[in-house]
Amino acid sequence: MSPVQSPLPRRLPRNPVGGHVPVAGGLHSVGLSYARDLKAEAVQVFVANPRGWATPAGNPRQDEAFRQACAEESIPAYVHAPYLINFGSHTEATVERSVESLRHSLRRGREIGALGVVVHTGSATGGRARDVALKQVRTHLLPLLDELTHDDDPFLLLESTAGQGASLCSRTWDFGPYFEALDAHPKLGVCLDTCHVFAAGHDLTGPDGMHRTLDLLVETVGEGRLKLIHANDSKDVVGAHKDRHANIGAGHIGEDPFRALMTHPATEGVPLVIETPGGKEGHAADVERLKKLRDD
Repeated sequence: MSPVQSPLPRRLPRNPVGGHVPVAGGLHSVGLSYARDLKAEAVQVFVANPRGWATPAGNPRQDEAFRQACAEESIPAYVHAPYLINFGSHTEATVERSVESLRHSLRRGREIGALGVVVHTGSATGGRARDVALKQVRTHLLPLLDELTHDDDPFLLLESTAGQGASLCSRTWDFGPYFEALDAHPKLGVCLDTCHVFAAGHDLTGPDGMHRTLDLLVETVGEGRLKLIHANDSKDVVGAHKDRHANIGAGHIGEDPFRALMTHPATEGVPLVIETPGGKEGHAADVERLKKLRDD
């Protein structure tokens, strides 16, 4: 009698496609159920109110069920840190809360098996110079990176903004000074939001717009630093500095750049997560559309 063989792990596609899912009511029971309805191959969640400073404890049963299911089904998971975090703020209380909030997201990320925690790169408030704000980023963010000593700690993924106000990082080359401020820490990576980088002024359209932008990113941060992509179309034109997401193919970026995105060497194995409008129906359609562009 031959021994029972365990099933082989699911082979991940070149770019797993998934979405940001709601988790109110349970990471596993609500979040993964929603993800399955989308036929998602990757998932992103909040582990705290994205517009608040609360740092809630997780539900150990939900955490373990979520972690185990993601492992068994080969679903890469990510955490998005709260939007209020800004290490470049001139307000001391905001910086202190940012430290506490991000430390919480990183800890919760490890508890649920997340591969990365996405945080917005922030802005230099109070009319201060960018280099002054970046020194403050170094002072408060580098110690958090140094705390990531466990084998299963997530990467910290910097997400650039659409270039509003005194943004510290919006164009691809802005990642350079940010990485320098953080000593290009080995646990540091990039989450590229297609809507943000388009709104910041990188024209992703045309025959080589997407590849040219990805080339610039790799030249700035090095190979292997791109860990996650937020795949969002843009309601506004290139360079508008407006963070308004559109469904895939329904905005000013269009479908072709997303197809090109999934052929660039730097995106090999990098998951795509949508943050688009339209509720579950719109999300499912966008996941399906991106899979079709990939598989074509």
